[in-house]
Amino acid sequence: MPDGEAQSRQRAAQAASWEMIPADEQGELGQCLVGSEVLGPEWVAAFEQAPRSLFLPDLMWPFGDDGEYRVVDRVIDPVAWRRWAFSDVPIVTQWDEGRHLGDSPGEEPTSSGSMPSLVFSMFGDLDVRDGARVLEIGTGTGWCAGLLSARLGDRQVVSVEVDEKVAEAARRALTAAGWSPTVLTGDGADGWVHDAPYDRVLATAGVREVPVAWVEQTRPGGVVVVPWGTSYSQHDAIVRLVVGEDGTASGRFTGGAGFMKLREQRGVWPAHEDYVPGGAWPAQVRESATTLRLEEVTGTVEWFVGLRVPQVVHTLHEGDDGTTALLLYGLTDRSWAAVFFCGDGCREFLVYQDGPRDLWDEVAAAVRWWGGQGRPDVTRFGMTVSAGEQVVWLDSPQGGPSV
Repeated sequence: MPDGEAQSRQRAAQAASWEMIPADEQGELGQCLVGSEVLGPEWVAAFEQAPRSLFLPDLMWPFGDDGEYRVVDRVIDPVAWRRWAFSDVPIVTQWDEGRHLGDSPGEEPTSSGSMPSLVFSMFGDLDVRDGARVLEIGTGTGWCAGLLSARLGDRQVVSVEVDEKVAEAARRALTAAGWSPTVLTGDGADGWVHDAPYDRVLATAGVREVPVAWVEQTRPGGVVVVPWGTSYSQHDAIVRLVVGEDGTASGRFTGGAGFMKLREQRGVWPAHEDYVPGGAWPAQVRESATTLRLEEVTGTVEWFVGLRVPQVVHTLHEGDDGTTALLLYGLTDRSWAAVFFCGDGCREFLVYQDGPRDLWDEVAAAVRWWGGQGRPDVTRFGMTVSAGEQVVWLDSPQGGPSV
């Protein structure tokens, strides 16, 4: 199709989508999503039939542009509640696996309503067709299951949620909204083999290892869409895997994301005192210096660093003197590193390392590797998953530079 004709059809489809959306708060969100080209014409009816507001609790914690959580209670401030419910932001609906009480944010978000633009972007990757059978991992509020039910029909959707209370709330919300997909309580890593094979598998929980069950329960030619990242940081990227006749799955990353991890893959944060007993540097600590700046090793680059620095976590600590410490901990041994980034005027920064691995050297080498490849974004990377192995590659699974 000539480019001009394709563009004309795209503009006509977009205009038709806008006309289908009424002028209200839901409509304003819909027009925003259509304008950003993540909500296509095939999803507009489902968007209208299953608005996110029907799946959100009275008490919720939207994540604002300033990086802070708001406390929003529909009973106290219904106007603010509606404003946030129809905003393109993620909204936490549970803290600390349900142990948290009170209105203030808890320690760790453990269930949420995903950002609408990200939801429909992932639906675009999923590429569902009429008649498709979909397995969703991570029911959460039930909104995605509702959208899929509106698009495909209740009987085509199976959703698995690990938390019984979250699953029950989702069932109630779905019933109230008029949808009745199969919502099961169980370990999402196992999928749901009883209704396999599926045409599509959608995970709305991040993973560090793609469960082989998801691939095995998808028919050849089917698609698995999942947020994937490493232990190094919370930065994830969405990978779109196509299952082959040989049982492997392979595909590219489509964009960055941030998701709560599958519960069995969250891991336990290491205790600093286990690495540096008493808080004093051991006599054998290795001291050096680096010219890499803090902004060169933090932010979105962390996803790429994690590809080259396995089984390591990091955190930042702000000192009273304006110094920021980057702390690195190995997860398979007692290797650790600390880099102290001082304020303006500093050109070199002190590095301390101990243990079998030189963790800072590994991080610095990963940053240089990424720069040497032309600072590629996530869409130049891909993944191949087979039984017992997952491999991330750059540009091509055959012959691309080693990750």
